[in-house]
Amino acid sequence: MDISLLHGALKEEKKFRHTQAEKAVFVDLIDDWSQATTFPIALREKLNSECPLEIKAEVTGGSGKKGVAKALITLNDGEQIETVLIPQADGRFAVCLSSQVGCPLACVFCATGMNGFTRNLRAEEIVEQFLFWARYLKKENYGRIDNAVFMGQGEPFLNYEEVMKAIKILNDPENFNFGARRISISTSGVLNGIKRLAGEKLQVNLAISLHAPSDALRSNIMPLAGKTPLKKLLEAVDNYIAKTGRRVMFEYLLIKEVNDRDEDAIMLAKLLNKPLYLTNLIPYNPTGRFQPSTPARTARFKDLLERAGLSVTARRSLGQEIDAACGQLAGKRKKR
Repeated sequence: MDISLLHGALKEEKKFRHTQAEKAVFVDLIDDWSQATTFPIALREKLNSECPLEIKAEVTGGSGKKGVAKALITLNDGEQIETVLIPQADGRFAVCLSSQVGCPLACVFCATGMNGFTRNLRAEEIVEQFLFWARYLKKENYGRIDNAVFMGQGEPFLNYEEVMKAIKILNDPENFNFGARRISISTSGVLNGIKRLAGEKLQVNLAISLHAPSDALRSNIMPLAGKTPLKKLLEAVDNYIAKTGRRVMFEYLLIKEVNDRDEDAIMLAKLLNKPLYLTNLIPYNPTGRFQPSTPARTARFKDLLERAGLSVTARRSLGQEIDAACGQLAGKRKKR
């Protein structure tokens, strides 16, 4: 599917046809132009020929309304990306979106980084992931998407322009009309991206993939992201908060005997003890040489942070059985 072809296919049509077409795709969630019954048959056939709506995807998991599902989407050039549908405890659904084919950051605990980097995604290819899950939920009669998180494959701020274009399409009242406050962007700490986001008029949420309480440890497990000193990273976050007044989430994967010791918790508590900082502890999902922290160690780590006065949440591990959990997206199928 390449929705960017739509306006070219409609260039000889009146403006109202463009509006009708966008409503059919983004609101009615059609997957074939034959379903656009307000269009003449000839126009439907033309659109199916010049701008087909099929999304080539293979779904894993998703057994029942509460099951995590992963989709391997094949793009027009044959490259493949993964995106995840995550059921929430309250019956709502979140989607995890990818922003790049692969990832250039090479974090040692992440399956995506191990596979290297191919290219950035275009805005239409990001929106395609959201559209796929919106259709899926409608077909299964499960409901609708409630939250979208840029926590899939890639570093969103290394593809800033296309990610922002995609968010504006999602937020557009004439398209999905999806609230910006329900969208979160997770970055490993690209300073320019944090600065630019602070100047946007979109009220999206910011999350920082931290995973270490010191520069030395962060450089070991996040070799490229770790080149940015934590002092500079937190200065950028504080400037963002000062401009937006918005809370920032710090994500912290708990990896056994790597970053889960008492001394790590104590250092982290000193680093993140600020009013609009929220610490989110995430169970590590095995991708190779590392192991997750034990439940007892996780509870101890969380307790140390809370006793130090931090706002802390602990995320459930979802999707591990289908390699769809945090850090496991790799697009394992070879390019066709």
